[in-house]
Amino acid sequence: MNRIEQSFRALKDQDRKAFIPYIMAGDGGLNVLAERLITLEKFGATLIEVGVPFSDPVADGPTIQQAGIRALQNGTTLRKIIAELTKASEVVSIPIVLMTYLNPVYSYGISTFVQDIANAGVDGCIIPDLPIEEEDLLAKELQDMGIELIRLVTLTSPKERIKEISSRGRGFLYTVTVKGITGTRNEFDQEVVEFFKKVKEVSPIPVVAGFGISNEKQINELVPHCDGVIVGSKIVDLLHKNDLNGLESFMSVLKPEKNLR
Repeated sequence: MNRIEQSFRALKDQDRKAFIPYIMAGDGGLNVLAERLITLEKFGATLIEVGVPFSDPVADGPTIQQAGIRALQNGTTLRKIIAELTKASEVVSIPIVLMTYLNPVYSYGISTFVQDIANAGVDGCIIPDLPIEEEDLLAKELQDMGIELIRLVTLTSPKERIKEISSRGRGFLYTVTVKGITGTRNEFDQEVVEFFKKVKEVSPIPVVAGFGISNEKQINELVPHCDGVIVGSKIVDLLHKNDLNGLESFMSVLKPEKNLR
């Protein structure tokens, strides 16, 4: 059983929801990557999504785009990220999911990429520009190495397609809450709630909300309808400001002791 699956089973047994922070590898320097992973684990992350900077990030909003630019200016490459994750695997015990676009993987060499991230202790991989029709490029190789391919569905995905996509994985279903790119939003409308009801009806794996989640109110609105949340821009911004107190406070929203207050 993959560690991602184990984590969600443990949360279900505890009647809790997942908090998954996203960080951009190389933002602030690759030398701080392991330290940031350790900090996020300490603050209660269920697992961590580690982004790979890319020159054409079609799914990313302004905050993550800027983080990617800073990371690229720092000389960050996919190969260097994997090397740092290999070292970090000795001190980080929660699952790591690598988020990258297909082009860097293709340039790296698909088989080499899969082998190297497996050796680095990576548990899952998100490739937002890889549709299920094309995932044979690497899905089987990932599966053979025990790495989950985390698939996405959106507000515009028909119910039958959601059913097909969710049936292919055992980790979690990345469920996009907005029609557009990542970034902070003020609120979610009733359409999002109805969408999550539809997804939960057909998905055999945990349903996790991502994109546009930036405050405690939004998290509390969404978690009754899903199995956890992914937060990117807010986390990236707090780390960029080195606001660790703000980060710890924000990440405490789903802790049991917080819910008892």
